[in-house]
Amino acid sequence: MKDTITNKLQLGEILLEKGIITAEQIEQAISQQNSSGHQKLLGELLVEKGYCTENDIACALAEAYSVPYAQVSPKICDPNIIEILPRDFLEEHYVLPLFKVYNTLTVAVSEPTNVFLLDEIGRISGCNVQVVCATAKDIQATLQAYMPASNVFVIDDIIDETGLDDFTLIESVSEDISNLEEVAGQSPIVKLVNYLIYNAVNENASDIHIEPDNKRLRVRYRVDGRLYEKIRPPFQMLSAVVSRIKIMAGLDIAQRRSPQDGGIHVMVGGRPIDLRVSVMPGSFGEKVVIRILDAKRILFNLETLGFSYDNLRLLKEKIHAPNGIILVTGPTGSGKNTTLYAMLTELNNDEVNICTVEDPIEANVSGINQFEVNEGAGFNFATALRSLLRQDPDIVMIGEVRDNETANIAVQAALTGHLVLSTLHTNDAPAAVTRLVDLGVAPFLIGASLVGVLAQRLVRKICSNCREEYEPAVSIRKMVEKQLNSTSKFYRGVGCKKCRNTGYLGRIAIHELFVPNQEVQELITRNASFKEIREAAIKNGMAPLRLDGLQKAKAGITSVDEVLRVTTSEG
Repeated sequence: MKDTITNKLQLGEILLEKGIITAEQIEQAISQQNSSGHQKLLGELLVEKGYCTENDIACALAEAYSVPYAQVSPKICDPNIIEILPRDFLEEHYVLPLFKVYNTLTVAVSEPTNVFLLDEIGRISGCNVQVVCATAKDIQATLQAYMPASNVFVIDDIIDETGLDDFTLIESVSEDISNLEEVAGQSPIVKLVNYLIYNAVNENASDIHIEPDNKRLRVRYRVDGRLYEKIRPPFQMLSAVVSRIKIMAGLDIAQRRSPQDGGIHVMVGGRPIDLRVSVMPGSFGEKVVIRILDAKRILFNLETLGFSYDNLRLLKEKIHAPNGIILVTGPTGSGKNTTLYAMLTELNNDEVNICTVEDPIEANVSGINQFEVNEGAGFNFATALRSLLRQDPDIVMIGEVRDNETANIAVQAALTGHLVLSTLHTNDAPAAVTRLVDLGVAPFLIGASLVGVLAQRLVRKICSNCREEYEPAVSIRKMVEKQLNSTSKFYRGVGCKKCRNTGYLGRIAIHELFVPNQEVQELITRNASFKEIREAAIKNGMAPLRLDGLQKAKAGITSVDEVLRVTTSEG
């Protein structure tokens, strides 16, 4: 790359040769640039002073750096290629992707001198980059033609792109419609809400967040555990959008000061989707979160949940125990219920009576008796479980052990010939023992009834389309190889259009399976400390969460960064 002074002289000489500017004008511009500390480029100053036009500068730069000049417009741009680079990147650097031939991407830039920018374009797109020079004004105008400004919101345009013919709402609307209901039922609002739901399902989002702020409204999707902004509708649409969702969920649209929860049932692409709606009043208006429960995405099969061979073999052995309690632990959103459903599917046959108590029922499983708690009617976990035990069950699944009464009934059921499956909120598997003691269960009962505890976390999978091998920091390599007792290759996702430039696509669980042997049972019975129980479990073969995660990172399924993000040094 030529130095700055050579660039100035070369640009000036070309403009001078073409008779566009005079030598005196060049000297004036260079003098002003030097006195201002080079805050502006020479070409910007020449245009600012009226000595030449942006097109003159672009032509001169193209000649100076031996690249083609193009007067770009929407007509010479492939609209399907523009989205190969993120919108923010395009607008910040005045970059316009024009077309792609095989693996060569042709882009228009206003600064062909910026080699770092060209390298970044190549890295993000994964293509070889060919450059043409154009004015920032033309680039910006073309970008706006295909990507309207964020404050320009045209509902019909975004709906036309998706084709909502496959979207059907299963609803029952009251005949007495107020003014607010009329506004919420008008076509643009209906289209927008339908679009948000339809698109979220197609993008495999788990949640939709509709969030009002100070004079702005944004909609975010949670995909693979991370939120990203989808669109920003006008703030004035908030009340109508919230009201439309309330109508769909059967909620009270006149109640805006108290939280409300409800459900919506829709058909997308011919399959039923359940939506769980939560509305919460905030300082700038009501925030709505819609949880998407797509039975197609829920994997009710233990073999598909990412278990290591040893963990899967041992877990299958333990869930076929005639009695006892098996717990799945982890934070909210770690896939505990999915794992429980997979266990029930494994156990489900015509010879056993399987009953569940859930809050709420997240998926209907054929052949299993499922019951939903109703706190308002006094039908809580403890009450439901007590009644359920009179239904002659062989296997009982409790959505969550959250209080003393439920914990004790569950343990007693496990001791009286039932196999009990449930969840707890603990950081790792051995901590479930401490948690049960905190809930008031006697240690000797825990030791006698506990068959196993499975702790899990969800980590993002590296995008297979842009995965690459790389060399991490020395400290990371040493830590990983110490844990695995072997050398390892390291992988990461570079980022591509398929994974929205995140480098990740989809999620997989990492596990820690704690199965008490006689030594550990004795420790539990005499109320040993958590540290003693955990050390004994590891000594007897329990693979910690972090080790299971690093083994998946070694296989190139996830990254070391993801494993370190969701585990502690002890886990």
